[in-house]
Amino acid sequence: MRVLTFVAGACLLALPAPVAAQIPTPESVLGYPVGADFELANYEQSLEYFERLAAASDRVELLEIGETSFGRPWYLALISSAENLRNSERYREIAHRLAYPSDDLTASDARALAEEGKAIVHIDGGLHATEVAHAQHTIQLAYDLVTGDADPEIAAILDNVILVLWFSINPDGQTMVSDWYYENLGTPFEVSGTPFLYQKYIGHDNNRDGYMINQIESRVVTRIDRHWEPQIIYNHHQTAPFPARIWIPPFAEPISPNVHPLMWRTVNLIGMAMAQALEERGQKGAMHMGSGFDNWYPGFLDHANNFHNVASFLTETGLYRYATPHFYTINDFPRGQRELRPQSLYASPWPGGWWRIKDAVDYMLTASVSVLDVAAKYKNDILFNRFQAARAVIEQYRTGPPYAYFIAQDQRDPVAAVEMLRRLAFNGIGVRQLSGAVTVDGVSHAAGSWVIPMDQANANFVRQLFSVQDYPDLREYPEGPPEQPYDVSGWTLPYQFDVRVVEARTPLSDEVRTAMAEVRSDPLPWNAPGDAQTWDTPPGVGFDSHPVARAIVPPAGVVTGGGGALLLDPAQNNSYKALAEAWRNGGSVRFQPGAAGEEGAGGSSGRWIVTGLSGNAQNSLVSKYALRASRGGSAGAAVSQPRVGLYRPWNASMDEGWTRWLLEMYGLAFTSLYSADVRAGDLGSRYDVILLADMRAGQIVNGSANGSVPPRYAGGIGPEGVRELDAFVRSGGTLVTINRSSNFVIDELHLPVENVIEDVPRDEYFAGGAIVELLVDPSQPVMSGMSARSKVFVGGSPVFKTTEDFEGHVLAKYSENGSPLLSGYFLGEQHVQGYAAALDVEYGDGRVVLLGMKPQWRGQPFGTFKVLFNAALYAREVAAQAPDNDDFWTAPTEDEDEDESDHEGNGN
Repeated sequence: MRVLTFVAGACLLALPAPVAAQIPTPESVLGYPVGADFELANYEQSLEYFERLAAASDRVELLEIGETSFGRPWYLALISSAENLRNSERYREIAHRLAYPSDDLTASDARALAEEGKAIVHIDGGLHATEVAHAQHTIQLAYDLVTGDADPEIAAILDNVILVLWFSINPDGQTMVSDWYYENLGTPFEVSGTPFLYQKYIGHDNNRDGYMINQIESRVVTRIDRHWEPQIIYNHHQTAPFPARIWIPPFAEPISPNVHPLMWRTVNLIGMAMAQALEERGQKGAMHMGSGFDNWYPGFLDHANNFHNVASFLTETGLYRYATPHFYTINDFPRGQRELRPQSLYASPWPGGWWRIKDAVDYMLTASVSVLDVAAKYKNDILFNRFQAARAVIEQYRTGPPYAYFIAQDQRDPVAAVEMLRRLAFNGIGVRQLSGAVTVDGVSHAAGSWVIPMDQANANFVRQLFSVQDYPDLREYPEGPPEQPYDVSGWTLPYQFDVRVVEARTPLSDEVRTAMAEVRSDPLPWNAPGDAQTWDTPPGVGFDSHPVARAIVPPAGVVTGGGGALLLDPAQNNSYKALAEAWRNGGSVRFQPGAAGEEGAGGSSGRWIVTGLSGNAQNSLVSKYALRASRGGSAGAAVSQPRVGLYRPWNASMDEGWTRWLLEMYGLAFTSLYSADVRAGDLGSRYDVILLADMRAGQIVNGSANGSVPPRYAGGIGPEGVRELDAFVRSGGTLVTINRSSNFVIDELHLPVENVIEDVPRDEYFAGGAIVELLVDPSQPVMSGMSARSKVFVGGSPVFKTTEDFEGHVLAKYSENGSPLLSGYFLGEQHVQGYAAALDVEYGDGRVVLLGMKPQWRGQPFGTFKVLFNAALYAREVAAQAPDNDDFWTAPTEDEDEDESDHEGNGN
């Protein structure tokens, strides 16, 4: 056994421990067999077992890989033959040579490397922590592999495969859920849902952070995958569509267009091998993913790797709740499944009966071993195909467009371009920087501009993220409603970051290539000094531990002009971190409003002003946050640091978690506001601004039903909480509603606003997760720093019409003509034309800011973070300075929209 610990880039290798005579069984450590009813091992128990297993066997190495969001030490295990583990560095080197083939690596050389090498397979458990079986099955899987060499199948796996086993890929969540289950075991709340997110901030979305890598766990997983470059990644889940017992590849349509076909073929081969293995063992109920789970969105933690030429996939195994068994009768089945008729994608229907966590564990064991069996049997082909795919991708972009992407340093927010590029570098993308000016396709690019040459192995990852998405118009039946994407339809990163990117449509000349200075000093982040978790620039990024990412830096901050005040541009996200730091350091803040536009156009943006700090302190802010600022007089009104409350329901909200994370990363002070706090009343004495994240009305008002969870977690704010919110706004407070929570406030506070798409059927209107263009008035403080035509992410978003009693301001709206779609899928543009996407509604002495958008969606749209920040700072002093913008296009009123045929283009 070897234990590897990586600290500050140093590899500390413990001396081999003697092999013990007895391999510990899981039961000898846990006190019960894996899969026992009513038992759930937490992460600490899992780690204890793997520590004992590694101490007893030379087929296991335990690697410390970092810390979790809550500070737990995090480990994974390598499992293979003792000889393979002794030579693991050589096999990792081979994996890298095949994944990133040099021009002089011939096909013959690659075949020889594939013959010499070993398949490296990543299998994980525990990502979605309430899907409990996968983190349990990894314990049994390790024991079965270490002790199973008498079985020829296992012996072949040990000889030909190195398993990178994430026995828990979410240690925090595994322990949190185990603790919750035991706390309620034997009570009426034994199977109640958790009142918390099982990742510090984002819960279930921990599987949707694959390219943004905003969270610590996402970065650690990405770092390890790029270190080992496995050829196969298998991500376990546990929510199969009932009554299927396990949902396996192939996936549903549509699939991502920028994945090498060998990856899809390998995934499909593995899915069929799984089905065969399950049938051989009499495990009924395997269903292929013919519908429901598509592979369109590239942000899934596993799917992001398909664009790196890694065969990556997930499965969904049947789940009741936690470790409590359940008996199903045929009457529990959907009517269409009660005949138990074999189907081509569901050949052996499950007939019902008891379903236990042990059953789920057993299905997962069969699936995992079948993946390892395929890797062992087809080891040479799998390794060689990694080379073939990489070589084909390189050749594709060497001989056809896009040949490269150019990103200038001069952007509206220079740091946004850096944040985008650092994420790509951390994901294994080579980035270069121009040492001199060049011209490509008639476009001049200044020295210092970054370049992503596309003749590199992982280029499809860049193309998938930079391209404009055109989601296919798939229908449930001819002329029927659209088949909705499983996740979102559009995500184009340059649009989300509001970064100008220029695509090269002609080959790069030798002169251009000579000017492209190497930025990537090492393709692997593993051995870089520092810890991948010490990201020091918002939002929680910094990337200083990565040798490429840390070399991608914005132009130095600069301040111009004279005067005692520091004037900050709200177009730069880091201006808000500077504001927060100024308040913490005793400085004062003022807001200078912009000017309203004329003839229906949006006006000029306001700006934030910092006073009360020394010149050196001001310079420090400019330098630290790479700001482009100026000095001048202290215009505008003084703004006290607002007391912000962020509503945090007990039936936990991922969007609340993302909002909380973003505010923390920028240092903006806030307090979590729970339902009891709202019901307690007198909100105006404690808060100036209250934020409601993207939630449905029922989640806010009703919460979890009485009797479904322990009493302290039951209910929402209730009618009394609604009355208190009403009183808070009427007495001068600001209530900010993000996306669907706007519907709640419109209805409950009886605002003079309607959601015009609320009752439009899905076959006429659908905009689920897309990027659109909105017309924005930057003179309104909430929209300070935004462009007059802004790219905004929407999904399930309300669209507003004001009624005759409306008083306030239109902040953003849809154009009166054409489709607003920029990337993704948008059906029914005629239903939104001319209507508002954001409103500032005057209500009593206060106001309600309705945002029909997702400005902070999954921590991705850097271009609209400022909308959230401005809204959080939109207390009385700022709101009082909002200019009258009646000349800005207003949403059609009720009287103007009596006839549906008149609404198109009727916006003023």
